[in-house]
Order: sequence, then structure tokens, then C-alpha cells
Amino acid sequence: MNAPNAVSVLRLLLIPVFVWLVLIDQTAWAGALLGVIGATDWIDGYIARRFDQVTEVGKILDPIADRLAVAVAVILGLITGVLPWAFGWAIIIREVVIAVGAAYGWSKGVRRLDVRWLGKLATLLLYFSITTFYIADGLDMAWLWWASLAIGIPGLVTYYIVAFNYLGDMRSAIAAAETPDPKR
Repeated sequence: MNAPNAVSVLRLLLIPVFVWLVLIDQTAWAGALLGVIGATDWIDGYIARRFDQVTEVGKILDPIADRLAVAVAVILGLITGVLPWAFGWAIIIREVVIAVGAAYGWSKGVRRLDVRWLGKLATLLLYFSITTFYIADGLDMAWLWWASLAIGIPGLVTYYIVAFNYLGDMRSAIAAAETPDPKR
């Protein structure tokens, strides 16, 4: 256990607190907490790279914390009406397609794809948008809801562009994994 992994574990532990805040109708506080969870996603990665503390555990924990936080926020946002249904479902559909692609790649021997800078940008925009949808709901601020949508739509478009890029990367990685090594 090192500092970046401790931050990832903390992020995982904050997800049930987020759920509790949504369930007791404290969506503004839930949104603020989601913002903290999203910000610490950047912090744990920065610490790991800056201080050479990247670990195999961290490579698993960090994306699990990230995906779980977003999945919970989107699903609860759809159930409670905090998120526009088309926006929430577009995120879910993209995540399912990527998960199926990753599972297929894994079955073909692909263990890792490089993270794209554009993917980080899309995730940042979506985290910010989802966070502000919750805050807008809790504070009953229509202008903030519209601002959330204005940030979320470009984030969603970028998220889909990156998904197509990742699927292309996966196709290339599968082809490389299936190509026999001429040195053998």
C-alpha cells in the first residue's frame, strides 16, 4: 500500500457516502463529493507517476474506482431524475460497448491499451458535468443545469470519439497478438 493506492481506496470508500447522500436527498452535497472523487482521480495518478509509485495494484484500483464512481452516479442520476435520460443512457451504452470490447480483447490476449490524453479530457468533462447536474438539482439552479449540459455534450462527443479510437487500438492489438512471431 502506497499513497496513490491509498487515495484510490479512499475514492472507493467515498462511493457509499455518495449513495447515502443521494438517498437522503442531499444531491448538492452528493455532487460536491463526486467532484472530490473525480479530483482525487487525477491526484492519485499524478502522485504515482511523479514519485515513481506506479504499481500493478494501482493500475487495477484506479480504473475500478473511476468506473464505479461514474456508473453509480449515472445510474442514481437516471433513477432520481438528476441526469437527462438521453445523456445518462449515452454514457451507459458507451461503457457497455467498451466493456464488451475489453472483454473480447482480454480473451484474445490483449492485457493493456495505452490511455489517451483525449480520453482523460472526456472523463474530466463528464465528471464535471455529472457533478454539476447533481449540484444544480440540489440547489434548484436552472442555469447551472444548462451549464452542465453545455459541458456534458462536448464531453460525451469526445467520449465516443475516444471509444472508437480505443476499439481501433484493440483491433490492432488483437491482430498483433494473433500474428505468429517470425523468430520462433
